[in-house]
Amino acid sequence: MKYFIINLGCKVNAYEAKVMSDLLDNHGYQKGSIDDADIYIVNTCFVTNVAEHKSFQMIRKAIKLKKHLVIVCGCLSQIKADEVLKLDGVDIVIGNKDKTKIIEYIDNYKSKISKIYNLSNVEFEDMQLNNFDKTRAFVKIQDGCNNFCSYCIIPYTRGNVRSKKREDVINEIKNLINYGHKEIVLTGIHTGNYHDSTYDLADLLLDILEIDGLKRLRISSIEITEINNRIIDIIRNNNILVDHMHIPLQSGSDTILKLMNRKYDINYFINKINQLRAIRPDISITTDVIVGFPGETDELFLETIENIKKINFSKLHVFPYSVREGTKASVMPNQVDEITKKKRAHQLLALSKQLENNYMNKFINQELDFIAETFKDGFLFGHTGNYLLIKVKGDKNLLNKVVKVKIKENNYPYLMSNLCQDYIDIKLDIYYT
Repeated sequence: MKYFIINLGCKVNAYEAKVMSDLLDNHGYQKGSIDDADIYIVNTCFVTNVAEHKSFQMIRKAIKLKKHLVIVCGCLSQIKADEVLKLDGVDIVIGNKDKTKIIEYIDNYKSKISKIYNLSNVEFEDMQLNNFDKTRAFVKIQDGCNNFCSYCIIPYTRGNVRSKKREDVINEIKNLINYGHKEIVLTGIHTGNYHDSTYDLADLLLDILEIDGLKRLRISSIEITEINNRIIDIIRNNNILVDHMHIPLQSGSDTILKLMNRKYDINYFINKINQLRAIRPDISITTDVIVGFPGETDELFLETIENIKKINFSKLHVFPYSVREGTKASVMPNQVDEITKKKRAHQLLALSKQLENNYMNKFINQELDFIAETFKDGFLFGHTGNYLLIKVKGDKNLLNKVVKVKIKENNYPYLMSNLCQDYIDIKLDIYYT
């Protein structure tokens, strides 16, 4: 039988979709396409209204196409299992637990199955991958969140904080490196809150950095309050940890940050970024920003703009505030209208492009290493450690290798480049100039 996974949402969902895919492959199922599968698995997202709408849209599409089963899992089904079950054509509903039991549910299917658990006190569901099918491999080290930011539904969809055992993380990364992956991305719902008893993220980073063959280590996202002195020392002393950090700001206004139940103010955020730039002057700092949060006036939005410019991020991920029923923000007064949200989002996206170009221009005429991830029409494409997107004429034999280039010009979103004479980290018979 053929299967097809429709995956929506974050890097954790991408990792879990790959785990399910591996399990299916190893039990004799074959990957199909969107048009010819027998089994459709929709791994849903619920973080915003748009994500919820897209998830329902994909479920309905799968129902129309199905020949055998439609399985719905993830954050939407964790919160709205009853609503999903009512859809005629949905056969199996799983939340954010038991994705590793996908084979058991398919093989034993006789009538509608619903497996939704209370995630407020569950253990980490062990998942392991040997291959991610890409140069950059995600490793899920943690699940759940206990922060309860006032706008966020994730603590309810993902449950309590729980972490993968340290030895399991290390073994998984070793296997991925042995398979040929050059870059590992540590991911989770609240990655910086990784703990295995008294062993924390800093301990884990130090152990990972000792693994032979690892070229790059990246943290998918980390809160500013979790960048402690030990993390800063690791960043200072280890070049394998890349020159890029994604640190959510959410708002540049102290008034809004307090309403959001964030754990810092703007001065704290700026001072910590200054610490990072003191040891890594060219580090790329990207962030998330929510616009149109309840109570965000024009003046408070202007504060956000000015502080974003002061911090000088290299890219913004912009989200219009989305009401999530059950969160504190959903019942706050002074809700912002949709037109204003969209207008502010467009302003920040324009600022983001300006910041991106400013950061990219800093590297013109410099030599940088990038990992060649894809090849098309005679060009190699991939990212540097600080997440610049490189485009260079080259040979597809260089795929998945660390390649040295000289930056020629900014052709947004690419940095056009030339291969350097000593362009690769292993000896080849052919050299490019």
